[in-house]
Amino acid sequence: MATTGQDAPAQAAMADREVVISRVIDAPRELVFEAFTEVRHLSRWWGPEGFTTTTRAFEFRVGGEWDFVMHGPDGTDYQEWISWTEVAPPERIALLHGESRDDPNAFASVLTFERDGTATRIEMRTVFRTKEQRDEAVEKYHAIEGGRQTLNNLAAYVTEIRNGVEG
Repeated sequence: MATTGQDAPAQAAMADREVVISRVIDAPRELVFEAFTEVRHLSRWWGPEGFTTTTRAFEFRVGGEWDFVMHGPDGTDYQEWISWTEVAPPERIALLHGESRDDPNAFASVLTFERDGTATRIEMRTVFRTKEQRDEAVEKYHAIEGGRQTLNNLAAYVTEIRNGVEG
């Protein structure tokens, strides 16, 4: 769908600050949403390949927070913080993500979970405050590949759950 009129400049300005990653996961939307919103699941798959996650606090609700540490394969720890700004089960989650509650470089993400036959299409749309922050996330922290790997980990984990339930 093309953007026209007054919205076109705003869309163009936002496009250079955003990263969009999507994936189809062969599982029902409710299961994919649950794996993304319950801490007992999140710590089993969250992050790029080789990363593990330790949760310090988790409350999934609008205004709730997830305080966690991602442990890189090289032993580096990354302090992380997410605040949920919108929760619409099982369709949509919006969040603010940074290193801490008062991180001036925190970025906003919206995740949508759409039915795709018996599968689920998940889209992760992240908007950074500036083009420079987006470029740094992509170039220095490999945000696009890391996001793809994270959604691949989610898909693999949901498949394990589904096979365990069905098997």
